[in-house]
Amino acid sequence: MTGRTMHETDPTDTTDTVRVTDTTDTVRVTDTTDTVRAADVIGTAGATTETLSGTEGATAGKAASGTAAMRGEARAPDATGAGARLLRAAAVAATLPYLALKTAWLAGSDIGIPEGSVLLDPGVFFTVANAVTMAMDAAVIVLALLLTRPWGRRVPAPLLLVPAFTATGLLTPILAGFPAQLALRAVGLGADPAARAAGESFLDGWVYLVVYGGFTVQGLALTGLFVPYARRRWGSVWQGASGVRLPSPTGVAAGAAAALGTALGVLYAYWAFGGTAGLGAERAALHSAETGVVSAVHAVCALLAGWCAVLLARGGARRPVRPLVAGWTGSAATLCWGLYLLVAALAPGTGEGGNTPAVILLAYAGQVVTGCLAAAVLTAFATRRRIPA
Repeated sequence: MTGRTMHETDPTDTTDTVRVTDTTDTVRVTDTTDTVRAADVIGTAGATTETLSGTEGATAGKAASGTAAMRGEARAPDATGAGARLLRAAAVAATLPYLALKTAWLAGSDIGIPEGSVLLDPGVFFTVANAVTMAMDAAVIVLALLLTRPWGRRVPAPLLLVPAFTATGLLTPILAGFPAQLALRAVGLGADPAARAAGESFLDGWVYLVVYGGFTVQGLALTGLFVPYARRRWGSVWQGASGVRLPSPTGVAAGAAAALGTALGVLYAYWAFGGTAGLGAERAALHSAETGVVSAVHAVCALLAGWCAVLLARGGARRPVRPLVAGWTGSAATLCWGLYLLVAALAPGTGEGGNTPAVILLAYAGQVVTGCLAAAVLTAFATRRRIPA
């Protein structure tokens, strides 16, 4: 990230049909879902065939089916629809400006960095930070391909869900906050000249527009790709009722997430509506409607993370789709942005140093803890419903 603050049905199950022919070993795949059925027929030397039955037959048939599915999916052409291909292209294209900037900075260029900015200091932290964030944005390209190519269905769930969770967490507040900030500027309610000058002493104003504009496109495109993918692969997670209450330790974690999320929601809402206590003199002087939008987004995400965790932990007769989606989004945003802001505030050479008030540091740490607790509840809920790998 480049700035100190953000300028931020059920699925219709289809079936893979795999046919294993006796002499040709031809595999035909007609769709791309996790459900695979095979004929499980083993040919003999001549014209006779023997159909396997019983336990041994079922086991051998399942092994043959799995092998055939993997071969067929590896050979299958890209059957992605035109809409998905367009979203994939948009996600990839939206990474290019950010990657270009990071490459230039790592090569020693000062494009977009004004005189006097702390970014001009060739410190180790900024070099590492630029390399890491560049790799993270490049991962968007891999994620977009994974969500649209046939081989993406074979990737183990954790290898997909961890980067998807991270992308959700980092991009959601930008999707919610950045357009709102632009709208405030358009109607004359943006930051005052002093606050604007303070932001542009870190990076030129056009950098924020280019970078966060690209992040916005990435967020929209990845959402459009991930939702149908998740429906096809993990639709069973939100089908039916929420079910029985989760075990007691999970309930305790959900309760703690709700308590912390509520406290954070109240604190950030106070800052969003103009309160300045705890911000410190420098931040209080730069407070504006734009920074209020950032605080409002953090407040909503923290509340969603905590209370959706409670809804999932308590079970019940209602379908879990809404608390699951809202809890995923809220916990991801609360955890990822809390961690990012905490690292930025404590890292050497960022201009923050020891100037960050203790209340703000506690808020960032509270976001990390709340997000972790809520994510643990989501994991327990999904595991109980046996997400297929």
